[in-house]
Amino acid sequence: MDARVDDQVAIVTGGSRGIGLATAAELINSGARGVVITSRKPDNVEAAVKEIAELTGRPESIHGIVAAADDPDQARFGVAEAIGHFGACDILINNAGTNPAPGNLADVDLGALDKTWSVNQRGPILWAAQAWNQYMAANGGSIVNVASVGGIQPARVIGAYNIAKAALIHTTRQLALEMAPTVTVNCVAPAVVKTRISRLLWEADEEAAANTHPLKRLGVPQDVANAIVFLCSDKATWITGVTLPVDGGVTGAGGILG
Repeated sequence: MDARVDDQVAIVTGGSRGIGLATAAELINSGARGVVITSRKPDNVEAAVKEIAELTGRPESIHGIVAAADDPDQARFGVAEAIGHFGACDILINNAGTNPAPGNLADVDLGALDKTWSVNQRGPILWAAQAWNQYMAANGGSIVNVASVGGIQPARVIGAYNIAKAALIHTTRQLALEMAPTVTVNCVAPAVVKTRISRLLWEADEEAAANTHPLKRLGVPQDVANAIVFLCSDKATWITGVTLPVDGGVTGAGGILG
């Protein structure tokens, strides 16, 4: 099945590495006319734009901006920049995430807790609202939120993160209801993917971490990117409000996360 997003324009928050970078490249390789990626750090934006241009062979189709995921003014700017630079905002991928608050909830630093929830839970609402108000309400589109299987079932060490992702899963359903029938809103829920943000879960013993997944391997960013692009594509126009686990079997075949 060839999932296509021909001539569409996308925003990928947190697009400078990992799942975000892989998704931006896959969108372009699947026909997107333009993709805007965001990151908080200018150096990361510059490096990612260069890498995506090399991966796709289409430097004219990638544009990077510096924007924090949980800042309302920067969300407004980011959507306006996509429309100004490429003429549209057909797709929004809420991928930016953070986890500065590992540990048991009874011991968690409250400042870190607030930041975790601000980026992972509040941020996607800000960007979805701007995409809707500036473009999608009049023109339609698709939104995909990147949650986690930790938002479906509890796991040790990353409780604050998991709660934020559970809220994001319900946010997906709420937005799907509110934005229907012209905008689809879906969610992916990865298990342990080999990215920087998840190193706490796999770096000390990769084999052991892989063995908690029924398919006996960790995910890679491309696994999730493929699912995201499908949910944005012409093959998924009758799917909305869904959370798709991309998890090596953790939620469906009896794996254990953490």
